[in-house]
Amino acid sequence: MSDNKPLNPGVKIALELGPILAFFAGYMWLRDDTFVVAGREYDGFIIITAAFIPLMLATTALLWKLTGHLSRMQVATLVLVTVFGGLTVWLNDERFFKMKPTIIYALFAGVLALGLLRGQSWLQYVMDGVLPLKREGWMVLTRRLAAFFAVLALSNEVVWRLMSTDAWVNFKTFVLPLALFGFFMTQGKVFEEHALDPPEAPKE
Repeated sequence: MSDNKPLNPGVKIALELGPILAFFAGYMWLRDDTFVVAGREYDGFIIITAAFIPLMLATTALLWKLTGHLSRMQVATLVLVTVFGGLTVWLNDERFFKMKPTIIYALFAGVLALGLLRGQSWLQYVMDGVLPLKREGWMVLTRRLAAFFAVLALSNEVVWRLMSTDAWVNFKTFVLPLALFGFFMTQGKVFEEHALDPPEAPKE
């Protein structure tokens, strides 16, 4: 679909963050439990991951139905959740799901960097209707966001490899979303210096 439909911001946030918060709540509830399915043992993390995949599919489908649009980032995220979540459940190995944020952020950083090498801001292509910036502003923001995504990818690798599962779940649920929010909140000077000039009022 190409026709964007207006959506209440609260509903949009609930659909985007709801699955993440549900994953956190479910993990905290079942993290110490073990389940036997078809003669095979699965810990709480694997069970919650199995539940997270259809929940993510359902909320993304609902978001598409309500807005008539999905961004390329949302589609890429959904595909990686399905692939790495599926591998986690199939192989009964939580490492695949923990790698997912690394792959997502590294992919986004690489795509933005490729666009920059071509002298283009592919971030502008994705978010042009959201942020009214001149081309120079988009280039600055794209360089910074590409570097920031690379830092997030590296940070996720450090956390999941060196820390406990509890620490990683908290990192994924709270630190990563807050870091992204904080990044855009600190870019006020870019938005101010490179904002598009308001259209001139028609002469009487």
